[in-house]
Amino acid sequence: MNKTVDKLIRNSWLEVAARWVLGAVFIYASYHKIMEPAQFAKVIYGYYLFPALTINLIAIVLPFLELFCGLALVLGIYPRSAALVINFLLISFIAALSINLIRGQAFDCGCFSVGDRGYTYSVWETLIRDIVFFGFGLVVIFFSRHRKWCVLQSGSILLNMNRSGRV
Repeated sequence: MNKTVDKLIRNSWLEVAARWVLGAVFIYASYHKIMEPAQFAKVIYGYYLFPALTINLIAIVLPFLELFCGLALVLGIYPRSAALVINFLLISFIAALSINLIRGQAFDCGCFSVGDRGYTYSVWETLIRDIVFFGFGLVVIFFSRHRKWCVLQSGSILLNMNRSGRV
C-alpha cells in the first residue's frame, strides 16, 4: 500500500473528523425527510427508478436508516458497520443520480430538503459531494487503529485481513 495512503488511514484524528462530518451530514439529511415523508415520497417518485409500490416504504425507512447510521458514527457505536451502510447508500445515490444525468432528466435530489426551500444543487455538484462523502466513509471503514471518541469499537478490516494472510 502507498506510504502516504497508509499514513492517512492510520491518522486517528482524520478518522474522527471523517466520522463526525459524515454522521452529522446524514443526521441533518434525515431531518426533513422524517418530518415530511409525503414530500420525500414525491421526490423519490421523481427519480423514475422505483416501482410505485416501494416508494412509500423507501420514503419511510431511508430517513431513519440515515438517522441511525449518522448517530452511530457521531457517537462511535460500531462506526465501521455504520460507514458500510452509509457507503452502500452513497453508491445507490450515485447510481440513481448518474442514471438520471444520462437520461438528461432534471429533478430535485431531496438530499437536504424536500419541496421548495431554495436548496438547489446541480446533479454534478451532488455527484461530487456524494463521492467526497464516500471517501470519508472509506476512511472510517479502513481505519486500523484504536478509535478516539468511540463508545463501541469495531474490529479492523485490515488487521483481520492481515491475520488471515490475505494481505
